[in-house]
Amino acid sequence: MTTATVPPAVAATQPAYPQDVALADGRVVRVRPIAQGDAERLRTAFDRLSDEARYRRFLTPAPHLSKDQIAYFVDVDHHDHEALVAIRPDSGDGVGVARYVRLEDPACAEFAAVILDDWQGAGLGTLLCERLAERARAEGIRYATALVLADNDAMVGVLRRLGPEISQSVAGGTVELMVDLRPDD
Repeated sequence: MTTATVPPAVAATQPAYPQDVALADGRVVRVRPIAQGDAERLRTAFDRLSDEARYRRFLTPAPHLSKDQIAYFVDVDHHDHEALVAIRPDSGDGVGVARYVRLEDPACAEFAAVILDDWQGAGLGTLLCERLAERARAEGIRYATALVLADNDAMVGVLRRLGPEISQSVAGGTVELMVDLRPDD
């Protein structure tokens, strides 16, 4: 198993990883920060996604990931760019990933997630995004934003569970949501 190298200051502000977590349907995933050694795992998981799941993630047809895209997705600094992966402990297969990338406004980050089709509906996207929100808060990020297809009720619901909705705009079949990640006082 590949382990991520996380800077000491970051490691002190996040739960211990890896974490084995049981989903609502009883399946178990191992959650941890992505590492550069996950490049092949990421490519293989992407190849298992349906065309619809790829479109929902990238908002455009995406038949494959380029080497540059894979390098970008696994080369994270765990501060301005973080990604958490869900892996089957029995096989080592990747089944989901959620990431944030800090925006020009350092208090805001764009969130995205993708879950393999046969793992959807068991709470994995929610789990990954909640853990990602914890990481974002620890890094001083107060707001999460995401651009999703307007009919992607699952992702819209996940985002709304992360915190109170601040803004929403709808255009061209997409919705952009911003939620407040700060805990209630």
